[in-house]
Amino acid sequence: MSHIHKSFDRRDFLRATAGTTVALAAASVTGAAATSATAAPNSLSIPKDRIGIQLYSIRDKVSALGFAVVLAELARIGYKEIEFAGYTQSTSILGRQITLPEIRKLLDDHGLRAVGSHVGIGNLRTNLQAELDAAQILGMPHVGTANAPSNVNTVAGYRAAADEFNVWGAAATARGLKLYQHNHAGEFAFATDQPSVRLYDVFLKNTDPRHVYLELDIYWAYVGQYRWPGFDPAAYVRNQPYRYPLFHMKDGDANAANANGFDIVEFGAGDLPYERFVRDIGPRASHVGIWEQDTAPSTLPNPPGSFGAAERSFTALKGLLG
Repeated sequence: MSHIHKSFDRRDFLRATAGTTVALAAASVTGAAATSATAAPNSLSIPKDRIGIQLYSIRDKVSALGFAVVLAELARIGYKEIEFAGYTQSTSILGRQITLPEIRKLLDDHGLRAVGSHVGIGNLRTNLQAELDAAQILGMPHVGTANAPSNVNTVAGYRAAADEFNVWGAAATARGLKLYQHNHAGEFAFATDQPSVRLYDVFLKNTDPRHVYLELDIYWAYVGQYRWPGFDPAAYVRNQPYRYPLFHMKDGDANAANANGFDIVEFGAGDLPYERFVRDIGPRASHVGIWEQDTAPSTLPNPPGSFGAAERSFTALKGLLG
């Protein structure tokens, strides 16, 4: 596949030392940082001092250990921005469920900032104001969904979805918040009724840029390119930079046996062209880079499992953006 190349020379190192210490992984970044600096100069629009994490990546730790332990560890690693995937933990930790103000205090105590949250699209339809309330309690500027805009993959289906998002987005704007949609691969498919029209383009064209924003999941965008060729993920950002306040920076290892073309792996251990992507999106707007790895809870050894993946991926992201 001509569009794929190794993102980092560390790939083989990371594979060979997946169960070793974080210190070794950090040492492996030193040489790559210099290479990245050449390929991606200081005009990068993804700040290296605001690297975030989607808590879905370490959902096993959130559930079992709770937010107090998890947020303390993420702060120690160096993460600055937190994107939520729910606000609950095991009730055995406190003898009850944790509250939103308690989560906010933990964030503040550890110098962390809530940057966004994935909520179900059904909640946006039926419980929008409560979701916006939660965002304001946590102090986060964005609230979004990782659901596809519509389950009806026609032009009309995506236009109707855009109308819904415009209403929700205007409500968020009225509260000083930004509503966003996080893509998977399916949004880049072609409409079933108009095979020359890409669904993602329908959504972009018909949503109001004043009220509806996008979180580009870079991995799933490249999966979309693999399955439905004919677009460049970076071009979407370059053409409308201010609509993309957030990125999911997830890495993929090329695998022709996978229908998606890639397996999800730790950041820096895959083939996605991140150095080219961060250069090609241009410097016109700032985008918070959020690490996500759906498979992190199964990372060996476990423990540290997903915490180990989080630390090694943070080191690799720092190297890319440094």
